[in-house]
Amino acid sequence: MSLQTPPFSSLPLKKDGPRGNAWGLFGPTDELGMLNRLTPETTLAASKEIVHGVRVSTDWALDQPKVPGFGRAKFEHTIKHKHPRTVNDDEVKFNTQSSTQWDGFRHFGYQDHKIYFNGCTQDQIQNSNRNGIHIWVENGGVVGRGVLLDYKGWAESQGLEPALLEITEITVEQLNAIAAAQGVNFQPGDILFVHSGFVKALEALQGEDAKNYAANPPPTAIGVKSGEEMVKWIWEKQFAAVAGDMLAFEALPFQSTTHLLHEWLLAGWGMPIGELFDLEKLATECRRLNKWSFFFSSIPLKVPGGVASPPNSVAIL
Repeated sequence: MSLQTPPFSSLPLKKDGPRGNAWGLFGPTDELGMLNRLTPETTLAASKEIVHGVRVSTDWALDQPKVPGFGRAKFEHTIKHKHPRTVNDDEVKFNTQSSTQWDGFRHFGYQDHKIYFNGCTQDQIQNSNRNGIHIWVENGGVVGRGVLLDYKGWAESQGLEPALLEITEITVEQLNAIAAAQGVNFQPGDILFVHSGFVKALEALQGEDAKNYAANPPPTAIGVKSGEEMVKWIWEKQFAAVAGDMLAFEALPFQSTTHLLHEWLLAGWGMPIGELFDLEKLATECRRLNKWSFFFSSIPLKVPGGVASPPNSVAIL
């Protein structure tokens, strides 16, 4: 299996397939996509990022936000007391994309072509486990070198006050400026995290404000700027996955029709997109230690045919 990344100009790899696709890069039946970049070698290299032994969870609580967006179901937790014994079980019910989540390759397809990663059809989604998130778990999860770009901290240093709950686009130029300011050097197979402060702002909404914000489908929200420049930057950095504390990683509502990140990354490349990660403590620790790279481990729920999952993730600096 080749891990060499062809030039962006070579896309689409499957010439009769949808725009920007990298289908077949890791074989015609591949279901891991860019997670193939997480190898024993990258795992060993990532382990060397553990210098201080500081462990930070990057999952938001499953019952957050209190009012889920996009009409998704609220989290339900029930304690089952097994009377008369002093024993309890509990049951949980939740939408896998309400709180912190990995978007899997069954979540979002090419909207015009009606097809998912590596040519997977809706019929296969309904009648097989192809492209299920369990494949990630069976291959060791999303484990490697994480790198945090602290947009929130950088914006504050520039005297900027970005509107987090409005259409605010984080550009490639800004991401490069943040990386330079932090002294970050990217490596193939990195897992990119972008901290905007959105989760903290969303958590601060109470009562009717929270209901009104979630009632707009889709809500307006900060995110990276979708477009050719962004997809080319992500491709050339050779990330294994991307994630942020934003509602959809890219700004909402979606601002591009030809270079929509959800289409290109999930359906085109098989690159996981992480959303609503809680990066507040991680950003604080990275800033305190002046260390923006870390060992990252995420083992999603092993649901055969799963569409998405809480990450169950930890960063270790």
